[in-house]
Amino acid sequence: MQSRRSFITTTAAMGGTVFLPFAARSAAHASDIFATPAGDITVHPVNHASFVMETPLGVIYVDPVGSASLYGELPGADLILITHEHGDHYQPETLNALLQGSTQMIVNPAVYGKLAAGLKARSNKIANGETTNFGALKVDAIAAYNSTASRQKYHPKGRDNSYVLSFEGFRVYISGDTEDVPEMRALSQIDLAFLCMNLPFTMDVTAAASAVAAFRPRFVYPYHYRGRQGGTQDPAQFADLVGAGADVRLADWYG
Repeated sequence: MQSRRSFITTTAAMGGTVFLPFAARSAAHASDIFATPAGDITVHPVNHASFVMETPLGVIYVDPVGSASLYGELPGADLILITHEHGDHYQPETLNALLQGSTQMIVNPAVYGKLAAGLKARSNKIANGETTNFGALKVDAIAAYNSTASRQKYHPKGRDNSYVLSFEGFRVYISGDTEDVPEMRALSQIDLAFLCMNLPFTMDVTAAASAVAAFRPRFVYPYHYRGRQGGTQDPAQFADLVGAGADVRLADWYG
């Protein structure tokens, strides 16, 4: 049985599936492939909160920030999702560098209000509880916020989004920055989740693992886990806490 600290990497050269430990997988900057009824979804971790998914419905960039060179070997974006306005999730200069002729964006209202006219023309804003579509892809905006009183200054309720992406027979949850709020814990039928964990900005590994036990994704990536003043969380500890509750995928987010 695969350990929660092991990883599946499919390689054409090997013609099969290879199990790699975390260190080897990180050094290889490997991606994961998830089979869905409509075709494969390939996940490319980039850094901290930024990642790219190649899907049957297009290439999706999530919270891309930093140098465009980080994305230079990846296919161009058909859709860009922005969860909120903080600089580790939203950088206009990065967006401008990554846009292609037909790239569209889905953003929360606070980010929409900050966009220059050119970016705004490509964007669809949705607030907590709202839904939009990108072609055949349904996108739901889920509330993302701090519920702990001392942390509410970071992510006030009602401003920021998590997203649920509904592909044919496969649903993806992207947390953005949030604690284990009721809106997260009430999710159902999530196949793949990206779950933040860092202090003081989001939550610790114990709260994140508790959330996984509540909404029961099949696969989960711990990401966004560097914090301040000792608030960095250990993804391996998260995997141990989750145990057999989900297949935890550890990626090289800070390589």
